[in-house]
Amino acid sequence: MPGMFHHEQIYRGPDALAKLAAVPLTLCGAGALGSHLADNLARQGFRQWKVIDRDRVEEHNVGTQLYGEAEVGAWKIEALRNRLFRAVGVEIEATSKAIDERTVRGLLKGPRIILDALDNSAARRLVQEQSRAQGSPCLHVGLFADYAEVVWDEQYRVPGDPDGDVCDYPLARNLVLLAVAVASEALIRFVLDGGKRNWSVTLRDFAIQPFEGI
Repeated sequence: MPGMFHHEQIYRGPDALAKLAAVPLTLCGAGALGSHLADNLARQGFRQWKVIDRDRVEEHNVGTQLYGEAEVGAWKIEALRNRLFRAVGVEIEATSKAIDERTVRGLLKGPRIILDALDNSAARRLVQEQSRAQGSPCLHVGLFADYAEVVWDEQYRVPGDPDGDVCDYPLARNLVLLAVAVASEALIRFVLDGGKRNWSVTLRDFAIQPFEGI
């Protein structure tokens, strides 16, 4: 009987799936991007996870994040842990802490690929500085209005925060899912062939293009 990753294995090959399963990931942020990234990548064969997030699920999260109405009020990290275990049997190391100057070194330590799916510039900058200091590959995934970018750290510039409430801005679910698909493929290709490809995504003109760099 075919296993959980049967179709992915046919597409990429068994050796590729074995490589994905062996790679440890640290995901920073379990919101719109982070929750869907974790779900998508776990269903493609990534098995070793540490996820960092300190927020609870709120009602306005349901439209753009992985969580459902029944999970409103729960810690995102716990809701995600339960979902990934039920979906594909993955057990994640769930860490409910803020990334700040006191915690960043301990939270990110270890030989892991770091995925930055955070929603504020201060924490993103700390992740960038720490990943560079310890030599960890770091993929940054970000959204604003109609635009998304998927950029490896060598070409990444930390953006400023938008004005007003970080949760109160226009965001289309389809842009989230496009960004997640592009980021997932960028990560997989890096694991399999070592290439670091950077992309920008815009929804209104439905364009996925190479990121121009800084």
